[in-house]
Amino acid sequence: MAHCEQVPAAVRTVDTVLSRMRALDTTLPARDGVAVFNRVYLTVTEAVDRHIDTGRFPDPRAATALDVRFAERYLAALDALEDGHRPPACWRPLFEFRRHPGVRPLQFALAGINAHIGHDLALAVVDTCRTLGCEPVDLEDEFDRVGDLLVSLEERIRDELMPGPDLLRIADPLTHLLGSWCLERARDAAWAAARALWALRRLPDIAGEFTERLDAAVGFAGRMLLTPLPD
Repeated sequence: MAHCEQVPAAVRTVDTVLSRMRALDTTLPARDGVAVFNRVYLTVTEAVDRHIDTGRFPDPRAATALDVRFAERYLAALDALEDGHRPPACWRPLFEFRRHPGVRPLQFALAGINAHIGHDLALAVVDTCRTLGCEPVDLEDEFDRVGDLLVSLEERIRDELMPGPDLLRIADPLTHLLGSWCLERARDAAWAAARALWALRRLPDIAGEFTERLDAAVGFAGRMLLTPLPD
């Protein structure tokens, strides 16, 4: 793999975004839907940081840039909401339903992951390529390793947040609702979208329309994931 070229401007460290997520973790109510997702994402980002520090990424600079650009998309959506602006469509369902009593914690977690993987990850790859002056193919190893961390945590997240005894899960409507969404498929789709957006970078009108449609589709999926359920 050809690594991304070095550029004079250093990217922000993972510690920068970790500090912001840790601050959110201490200030948001525990049952708040954004707080639920933030705890999950904080765990993922801390794991990525450890892997970078221990040399488990072939290109630590590229891994750091991708991780930071990825996190910045989520934090920018929060900033837009706090500033009274309209956040991306992919994040609106989580923000709108974050205090709904009929939505369970696992739904909040997966709706946030859906928004972040389905929409933000593709744009973060493009952001990183522009930052480091490289092509998406140069980030494929880093993309795959971050994705592998996410997939490895998904089962644990489901186990920790899924309510009720194992024997009752098959009858739980939550099981059926969430069975239609798969993180691995979302990750593969994000990589395809990133490559498409990079190929369209010199056609801004088409790239913009592609991004808007992606945002809307991911937002629609998020709305389905947040369908209120009976206790």
